[in-house]
Amino acid sequence: MKQGAGELQGGNSVKKLINDPRRVVREMLEGIVSLNPNLALLAEHDVVIRNNLPEPALRGVAVISGGGAGHEPAHAGYVGAGMLHAAVAGDVFTSPSVDAVLAAIHAVAGPAGAVLIVKNYTGDRLNFGLAAEIARSGGIPTEIIVVADDIALREIVPKDRSRGLAGTVLIHKIAGALAEQGQSLQTIAAAARAAAASIRTMGVALGACTIPAIGVPSFELGADEIEFGLGIHGEPGMARQKIDSADAITDRLLSLILDDGGYPAGGRVAVLINNLGGTTQMELSVIARRALAYLREQGLKVERAWAGTLLSALEMPGFSLSVIAVDEERLDLFDSATQALSWPGPGALSQTIAIATSSDVGSAEEGMASSDSLGALVRTAALACATALEAAEPQLTELDRKAGDGDLGVSMCRAADAIRASCNADKSDSAAAVLSLLAKELRRAIGGSSGPFYAIGLLRAARRLAAGPSTSLGDWSDAFAQGVEAVSELGGARPGDRTMLDALVPAAEALADAVRRNLPPAQAWRLAAEAATAGAKATAAMRPRLGRASYLGDRALGSPDGGAVAVSTWLEAIGGR
Repeated sequence: MKQGAGELQGGNSVKKLINDPRRVVREMLEGIVSLNPNLALLAEHDVVIRNNLPEPALRGVAVISGGGAGHEPAHAGYVGAGMLHAAVAGDVFTSPSVDAVLAAIHAVAGPAGAVLIVKNYTGDRLNFGLAAEIARSGGIPTEIIVVADDIALREIVPKDRSRGLAGTVLIHKIAGALAEQGQSLQTIAAAARAAAASIRTMGVALGACTIPAIGVPSFELGADEIEFGLGIHGEPGMARQKIDSADAITDRLLSLILDDGGYPAGGRVAVLINNLGGTTQMELSVIARRALAYLREQGLKVERAWAGTLLSALEMPGFSLSVIAVDEERLDLFDSATQALSWPGPGALSQTIAIATSSDVGSAEEGMASSDSLGALVRTAALACATALEAAEPQLTELDRKAGDGDLGVSMCRAADAIRASCNADKSDSAAAVLSLLAKELRRAIGGSSGPFYAIGLLRAARRLAAGPSTSLGDWSDAFAQGVEAVSELGGARPGDRTMLDALVPAAEALADAVRRNLPPAQAWRLAAEAATAGAKATAAMRPRLGRASYLGDRALGSPDGGAVAVSTWLEAIGGR
């Protein structure tokens, strides 16, 4: 059977890049081992081991962990000097067999014995437990460390039945570092149990994951729902609620963790921010920022922190937070070197978050002025543009999503905020001064290409008004045309390329025509707005030649260019005044 999981269940299936669901775990392990010269894979079992171990009689205590696959990089990613000696993988979300665990023990352990680190799930406890008993009977001293760090169901189940979550990885590091030091089986087991008892973990999911052999999500959440406290196999959590801000979700998780006890004010802790599989690094960093702040607000001293994918649930969108009490001994164990490729590093924290710049970059725009008293009028027009752009955000986002990355609507909302901030702070009398300050604020506020384009257009127009007469419609038409030309020079676009210039150029031409016909300013700006709107609509039939939309070719046809529509939006606000 050679197929992707997306072919198994029809219309509601989830696509996955696999071959045969029945061989996905073995093929995954083969890939992991192929990329790491320090690892090997047992021929008869899905067990990853260190490949450079000494003879059994010379070995220290072996540290072994494992469980069902689907939690990558756990557990094979933590095999290496300083962490695990072996990792045993079962099928996805299924405990490995007794024979596989026993094979791992025999492959890496010697007379000094083995420590088995197990997440607190029935299948894992049974299979690892029986393997440990058989190993003991065969003369290999074996200790089991059960990690039960989940606090979500604390009011429903006793502590000894709590689930094992991402805190397990921290126990891998502690036990592995002690084993690397040559400590005894009893010392390692005692330290690992004490550490496991001091970890509290809780997670939240924004959606489900999909087991390859099944092909459909394991549960359903509403479009605006999240679930607190679910297990790493999609087991039910403690509550569902409407999605909230990242800060609010982080605060709630940590509040529940700290309420479980064990972290007195003034205490020293480390925190693990774990991606459940489908959370972006951007989101995880936002969460990490708040987690550190919240713990410090509660009077705790955060000594170490790690953020990344350490123990996942396939592609589940969401995260978990784990807190562990630390002292100098545990910090030394966390800091010790390891060859395990998936350990995220020392977890040291920055003491400096932001550094103030020594001067105000871009102050050259300041001081630009024209010989008019039109500043208040320009600010009024700019504020009308801001309101119009904000109202158009859904339309601009949708248009940009079809041809680019979908950020235009957000960018124009940032532009609106920047316009209001500038107009509220600026009391300049002259039009050139207002435009130059708007250019500076928009340059700072808008990322991507929109910021530079609007900034250079406004700056060039301001320079024209500051250099000569600035009160007649002809002066403004000339300034507008020079601003449009600046945009063209900077981006290299011309009319017909399906860009904002397809709205700007017709507007500039309409203004120039109105000057020639000696039309009143209000009518001239209305005609400019109408020309921009017509130009923007015409882009629906144009093949894009520049920017990300150019990659789409004919697929971009049928919808107008978002940048051109944004131009027509703010010109309509001016022309309609």
